[in-house]
Amino acid sequence: MSMSSVARQARPEITLAVCRGACRLMRQAGHSVLLEVPLPDGRRADIFAVGRAGDITIVEVKSSIEDWRVDEKWPDYLGWCDQLYFAVPIDFPQPLIPEDIGLIVADAYGGELLRHPPRRPMAAARRKSLLIDCARLASERLARLEDPDFVELL
Repeated sequence: MSMSSVARQARPEITLAVCRGACRLMRQAGHSVLLEVPLPDGRRADIFAVGRAGDITIVEVKSSIEDWRVDEKWPDYLGWCDQLYFAVPIDFPQPLIPEDIGLIVADAYGGELLRHPPRRPMAAARRKSLLIDCARLASERLARLEDPDFVELL
């Protein structure tokens, strides 16, 4: 088990609450969200949000300082989105989050956007590929809900 997994398991209720609040905030802003989206480089986005114009936002959820400290790979997300945010609980030491990364404070009921990150537009081919992958993942997840015996196609 990775150090990141250990940190998340130590505060699962906080992680769940921050994730729920950040998702609500993204939806209120007009984004559709998927959780735990695998990326082509092997990383996994906690929250993958797609805007009406096809813009892609990744929100990485951090429940504690320990969770933040063990994640050294977060810069890898920058190549897979137009904007990157961290969503944290209210008691998280916000100065730890780099100034050029967006910041959301959230709980189970909602979130507040404290800082917008700069927009770093992705290449059109990468965006198209990610949006297709996202649509297929959403479709597969819906199929599993509607058909418990659903088997993935190879």
